[in-house]
Amino acid sequence: MSEVFYRHTRMAPPRAVGGDGPYLIDEQGRRYLDASGGAAVSCLGHNHREVIDAIKRQLDEVPYAHTAFFTSEAAESLAEFLVQRSPAQARVYFVSGGSEAMEAGLKLARQYFLEKGEPQRRYFIARRQSYHGNTLGALAVGGNQWRRQQFEPLLMDTHHISPCYEYRDRREDESREAYGLRVADELEAKVQQLGGENVIAFVAEPVVGATSGALTAVPGYFKRIREICDRHGILLIFDEVMCGMGRTGTLFAAEQEGVDPDMVAIAKGLGAGYQPIGALLTSAAIYEAIESGSGFFQHGHTYMGHPTACAAALAVQRVIERDNLLENVRTRGAALQDSLHQRFGQHPHIGDIRGRGLFVGLEIVANRETKAPFDAGLPVHQSVKRHAMQAGLMCYPMSGTIDGRHGHHVLLAPPYIIEDQHVEEIVEKLDRALFEAGRELNF
Repeated sequence: MSEVFYRHTRMAPPRAVGGDGPYLIDEQGRRYLDASGGAAVSCLGHNHREVIDAIKRQLDEVPYAHTAFFTSEAAESLAEFLVQRSPAQARVYFVSGGSEAMEAGLKLARQYFLEKGEPQRRYFIARRQSYHGNTLGALAVGGNQWRRQQFEPLLMDTHHISPCYEYRDRREDESREAYGLRVADELEAKVQQLGGENVIAFVAEPVVGATSGALTAVPGYFKRIREICDRHGILLIFDEVMCGMGRTGTLFAAEQEGVDPDMVAIAKGLGAGYQPIGALLTSAAIYEAIESGSGFFQHGHTYMGHPTACAAALAVQRVIERDNLLENVRTRGAALQDSLHQRFGQHPHIGDIRGRGLFVGLEIVANRETKAPFDAGLPVHQSVKRHAMQAGLMCYPMSGTIDGRHGHHVLLAPPYIIEDQHVEEIVEKLDRALFEAGRELNF
């Protein structure tokens, strides 16, 4: 009997005892190809010796020092590394995970306008079918209705517009560009409704992760979003917790959108799971507003800037750069999408295959021609996950893809180190899992 409070009281997960590159190994000796990186975290796979050795060296030097008293070489070096490679970001605020990074961003955005003498700004605008974290502020701006529902009375007032969901929402008589402008202009309408002088920021994932399954924006969408934000003096906050740090083929997902956000939240691929770490990168203008005003960001966490976590993340990022793994993300990502299209392009229950780099989603449907989803009560995602694990594959199936209740998808986010044989293994085992799920649920 376990005393651990698991994610679900009726689950009894296998016990992980080892790792070998892209594989995890349980106590029975079974190997699981980690095709989801856990939750798009393990970008270097498991048991990378250089990263582990860097952690050990940091532990020998100084494991922890509170940032109210000290900085550390690890934090300074990691911040320098990130700023030198980031889109228009000047400072880095280190935390312990993605939700903390988003919370910091929301609070910093509000304080930025206080420092500027605009205390009336109080609204955030975000998108439906997004996810920004499980703390209350991050949950409030998130658009994942299932996660929000029971905590609604505790959440701050946030406004949501449509996602950029081409597969479902683009009209047949509409070009991709025209669709992107139409849906982006929902932000303008919402700002006009609230009053531009009252809005703090627009929050978005450049590529939507767990809630919608690697949902990418159409060309021009984020450029129009940036124009609208600039017109009203609104901040643009990008949540790259899942899609950033190389996952889509560039270090920052924003690079592929041709826009510079005012803040970027990162986490999962930053430290690759070797230590808990996240960060908020912020523009020079935001930092300077604090510096020339109160000088104090009224926020903080005990473990922010943790030296051991920063040392781990810096080692991860140096390996990715030295080994040119972003090129592997692009190459293997293209190969993975090609293989998925070959295997599932005409599958009666796969409606869409989408994504960038090694961040790929497959939308599961009841009818490929009509795009009709399965009944919301049918546990398609649970069945696919169970059968995938039985086949030795870790993937990330979810429900509520369309509106928080209807729709299912599978998210794939394998490590950046995968090779051709791993692409083949992912497709083969996912095919088996979908087949067994269909047989179990009679579809």
